[in-house]
Parts: sequence; C-alpha cells; structure tokens
Amino acid sequence: MQSDAAGGARGGTGVWIFRILLVAAAAFFVYTFFAPWWSAKLAALPGEDHLVLHPWGVEVTAQVRASGNDALYAMPWFFEPFIWVYFAACLLALAASLVLNRQISIGRIRLPLATVLIGLVAVSYLAAAGIAYGVGELRADWAGANFIGKSTVTDGGTGNKTKMVSDLEIGYWLALGAGSALLALSVLRRLFVGKAAG
Repeated sequence: MQSDAAGGARGGTGVWIFRILLVAAAAFFVYTFFAPWWSAKLAALPGEDHLVLHPWGVEVTAQVRASGNDALYAMPWFFEPFIWVYFAACLLALAASLVLNRQISIGRIRLPLATVLIGLVAVSYLAAAGIAYGVGELRADWAGANFIGKSTVTDGGTGNKTKMVSDLEIGYWLALGAGSALLALSVLRRLFVGKAAG
C-alpha cells in the first residue's frame, strides 16, 4: 500500500514537472514564431534590416516596396492565413497534450495521443524551418541574389544595381531549438508521467 502511494505521488509530481516543461517549451515556440529568422540590408537604402523574414512572412520597408522588385519577398495570397491556422493548430495540440490520457494505435504500436501531438508539432516546426530556408534560397535565386551573404540586386523601378547583405538571425536557430525541445519532450514524456497515465 505504501509503495503504491509513493509511486502515485511520484507519478503526480512527474506529471506536473512535465506540464511545466511543456508550457515552457510552448512559450519558447511562440517566441521563436514571432522572432526574426532572416534579414537583409540594402546598401543604397538608409537604415538596417530592410527585409526581415518571420515564419508568417516577410516584413519589408516602404523603400523596398517602392523599388518594384518583389521577387525576394512576395508570397501567394493564401500563405499567411495558412501559417496562422497552422500556428493556432500547434497551440491547440500542445494545450490538449497537457490533459489528454488517451492512446491511439499506429499499426501494432500503441502510443499516447499526447506524445503524438507533441511530436507532430515538433517535427512540423523543424520541417517549417527547413522549408523556409529552402524557399528563401529559391526566391533569392529568382531575384539573382544570395540568400546568405553578399550579393548584387537590381532595383525593379530604376534598373540600378545595389549591394545586399543578408544572413540568418538568431531567431532561426532558436526555432530549431524550440522544435528540438518539443521533440525531446515527446520522446521523454513517459519517463515523467509513467505508463499508466498514457
């Protein structure tokens, strides 16, 4: 009886420790979603960071928009709404995983639904970071520029050439860290909550 009670107490403590860690990782995820992932400065324009990439799109200064060369930043109309729906779905999945105790079957394998949800958010966010880099490389190539480093771009309005310096921001690396932290929690969840909790 005493050992069962002690095991239950440890399990309850582990659940709350896991919940705290998951909330912290979710907050980290939210922070990186709004943090800059990439930025570029055009030598011909005053100021810094004339283009700033976030997961939801690219912030562009008025001077860059006036140049008429949108090859570096223009996205399909549905992109930003889709990303916000994805963001909301991730937050709902993480919130649900705090309280869900159900299990699901994947073939012959039974897994806690909470573990699956956290893992899906983690893998999808890591994939999003990789896709963002790949799309950035592609769009920069279309514009005749380098996604990372120094390059020369053409003003779509005047035809003048200007130097551009671009690089990944710390937010990109933090996003990879947030995805990795969520993935680790999905893998280690059972160590905190125990088998009985699901």
